[in-house]
Amino acid sequence: MRQVPKIPRILSINRVDGFVLSVVFNNGESRLIDFRKVFKAIALDKHSPAYKLTHPVSFRKVKVSNNTLSWDNVDMFIDFKGKKVKVPFEIGADTLYSLSEPDPRSKPISVGSLIKTERKNAGLTLKELALRSGTSHAYICRIENNQSGIEISTLEKIVRSGLGTQLEIKIISR
Repeated sequence: MRQVPKIPRILSINRVDGFVLSVVFNNGESRLIDFRKVFKAIALDKHSPAYKLTHPVSFRKVKVSNNTLSWDNVDMFIDFKGKKVKVPFEIGADTLYSLSEPDPRSKPISVGSLIKTERKNAGLTLKELALRSGTSHAYICRIENNQSGIEISTLEKIVRSGLGTQLEIKIISR
């Protein structure tokens, strides 16, 4: 089967700090986009309708739409079947990804490293944890090395039966 290349998409905005945005891309990464650099890269000039985004109040009206960043407070027009149609100002997520860098304030949670740390704290070998949790040694090894995903029910089994501890998962809205 042929693999389809992953096209970057923006899923959400973490925070806006001046002209720097922290966003979540579809690969799970939180990345920083410094729009001073973006404006330079797209050669934004004073005659462009998007120039209004160089003002902080206008810039902060950013939202995620069509899996990229969008400003509907900027009057952009396209020709569509002989008529001018108003569209929001958008920059492709692929361009934004290429102009971004990893957000150091957002470190991904590694379930594998958490399991490994707790296994070692409990004084267990991979084989012992696998036996206690009803999984295989190879599977535990893949999880600990972040080479395999894990279902929540399996994680719960490894934590409760294998490690003898409790599992608490929270999703906190911003």
